[in-house]
Amino acid sequence: MPIPDHISARPEDLDSLILGLTSFDRRAVSGLDAVVAAATLAFGFVYIHPFQDGNGRIHRYLFHHVLARRGFNPSGVVFPISASILDRIEEYRAVLEGYSRRLLPLIEWEPTAEGNVRALDDTADFYRFFDATPHAEFLYSCVRKTIEEDLPRETAFLARYDQFRARIEAMVDMPDRTLELLFRFLRQNGGRLSKRAREGELAAMSDEEVASAEKAYADLFSDLPDRLK
Repeated sequence: MPIPDHISARPEDLDSLILGLTSFDRRAVSGLDAVVAAATLAFGFVYIHPFQDGNGRIHRYLFHHVLARRGFNPSGVVFPISASILDRIEEYRAVLEGYSRRLLPLIEWEPTAEGNVRALDDTADFYRFFDATPHAEFLYSCVRKTIEEDLPRETAFLARYDQFRARIEAMVDMPDRTLELLFRFLRQNGGRLSKRAREGELAAMSDEEVASAEKAYADLFSDLPDRLK
């Protein structure tokens, strides 16, 4: 007997519900705040759950897509809202499950032979009309964290990475791919090159060059938070 934690829309309602989502996107949200529109469309989609697989990935893509289409972030710049959501995964899960749990007692269902469930009553309005207030509030809090914390940290990291590249290039001539490997190995090993790296991909570096690279990394990244080193 399956124990569902969410019951998605019935197959016979999918065409109408997805048409409603696209109509909302094209018409109703033209004057709506971008974050409210993104929350309504993305969470509305994932509650409908039209596919057997990939619903969560499309749902998270919709956050980025809707914000970008409505000019929330500059053209060509990805607004990294997913990182903020990942940092608050328990709160995100609570928002998702908050609505699903309230639906469960209202839907009559039966198990299928495949171990799934089949809704027995008309459930379309549960997905067509839902209170998106907690979803918009959550997305707003993620947007604020992204703007006030994540983007400044990422900008600081990229600026220091450019300085690191400049210091290495002034010391030794190496292809971009090798320089990126050097940085990755240092980052993975706390600012030190492992014996395997020194004897493998970076065997051409002298002991003096290795010491200088490790010092450059320490100078530029030792005071950054662990998640950015």
